[in-house]
Amino acid sequence: MDAPVRRPAGAGPSDDGHLVVDGANAALPVNPDSPYVVRDDRLWLDGRDLGLSVQVVRRPRFYDLVTADGVRYEQIARLHGADVLATTVVQTCIRYEEARRCRFCTIEESLRSGATIAAKTPAQLAEVAEAAVRLDGVRQMVMTTGTTAGPDRGARNLVRSVRAVLAAVPGLPIQVQIEPPGDLEVLAELREAGATAIGIHVESLDDEVRRRWMPGKATVPLAAYETAWDEAVRVFGRNKVSTYLLIGLGEDPDELVAGASRLIARGVYPFVVPFRSTVGTLARRDGIAGPAAALVRDVTERVAVLLKDAGMTGADQEAGCAACGACGVLQAAGG
Repeated sequence: MDAPVRRPAGAGPSDDGHLVVDGANAALPVNPDSPYVVRDDRLWLDGRDLGLSVQVVRRPRFYDLVTADGVRYEQIARLHGADVLATTVVQTCIRYEEARRCRFCTIEESLRSGATIAAKTPAQLAEVAEAAVRLDGVRQMVMTTGTTAGPDRGARNLVRSVRAVLAAVPGLPIQVQIEPPGDLEVLAELREAGATAIGIHVESLDDEVRRRWMPGKATVPLAAYETAWDEAVRVFGRNKVSTYLLIGLGEDPDELVAGASRLIARGVYPFVVPFRSTVGTLARRDGIAGPAAALVRDVTERVAVLLKDAGMTGADQEAGCAACGACGVLQAAGG
C-alpha cells in the first residue's frame, strides 16, 4: 500500500503513513511485508474482510503550488491526516545539539534534507493556509516551533503567525504549541490573536525519565510546566490545553496514568501516545524500540476512562494533536 501523505522527519511523534480508518485519522506504519491489504477501501487479511473501512489520504493539491519567491507550499506546511494543516514555524531548536537533544525528536533533520525551510513568515503561512482550506478542505491547523533563546521561547512569533492566518482564513481553528514561556503574559497574547487551543508538551512527568530522554527540556522544572498549564487553562479554558505523555520511555505505567489523572483535574488533556523510534532520532540510532502493543493498550484504555469520567474529549479541543488523534489510539478508546 502506498501512502502519499507522510512526514519523514520533524518535531512530532510519527513518520507513518496517513490514513482514515472508519472515519478517524490514523498515522500507521507502512510495512511492505505486512499481511494486511487495503482493497476497495476495506482492510483485508488472508482474503477476509476485517470490517474496517480504510481510505488512503491523497496528496493534497496545495502541495503543487509555489510562492512568488520560489518556496514550495509543501516546505511551509504539511497535511496531517485528512484535514489538518501542520507547520513548524521555526525549524531549529536551541536544545538540538546531541548533549541536550530530545532523543525522540528530529526537528532539524527535515531542514537538513531540504524538506522544509528554517523559518516560515506569517505571510507565507497565511498564503498556504488559504490554499489548503480552499483546495483540500483543511479544517484545522497546528503551529509548533523549535524552542528559541528568548524568554517567550518563540511564542510571540506564533502570535504574529496566528493573526496572519486568521486574517486570510477567518474562523480556522488553530492550536499553538510551545514550551512553558518565561513570560506568561504571552499566553493571553496567543489567545487574543485567535488561537483556539494550546499544547505545552512535557512528554513525561518522571524527572529521571526526563533527564534521560530530554536533557535540555529537563532543565525546565515540572513546576514551570504546572504554572504554565494553570495559566493556559485560565486563559484558554478547561480542555483547551493539552500535553503529550509518551508511552514507552520507561516510566512506570501506573505512575503515568496517575499523572494523567492529575492533569485532567487541572483541566489539561493528557494526549498519551506511543513513542516511535523514527529514522533520524537518537533513540533509533541507539537501537531503542517502541513500546509493546499491550502496554499502549493498557495505558490508553485507563486514561480514556479517566477522560470520559471527566467529560473531556480530544475532539472538543477543536484544533491540535488531540483533536486530530492520528498519532495515538486515545480517541478510539473513547477519549
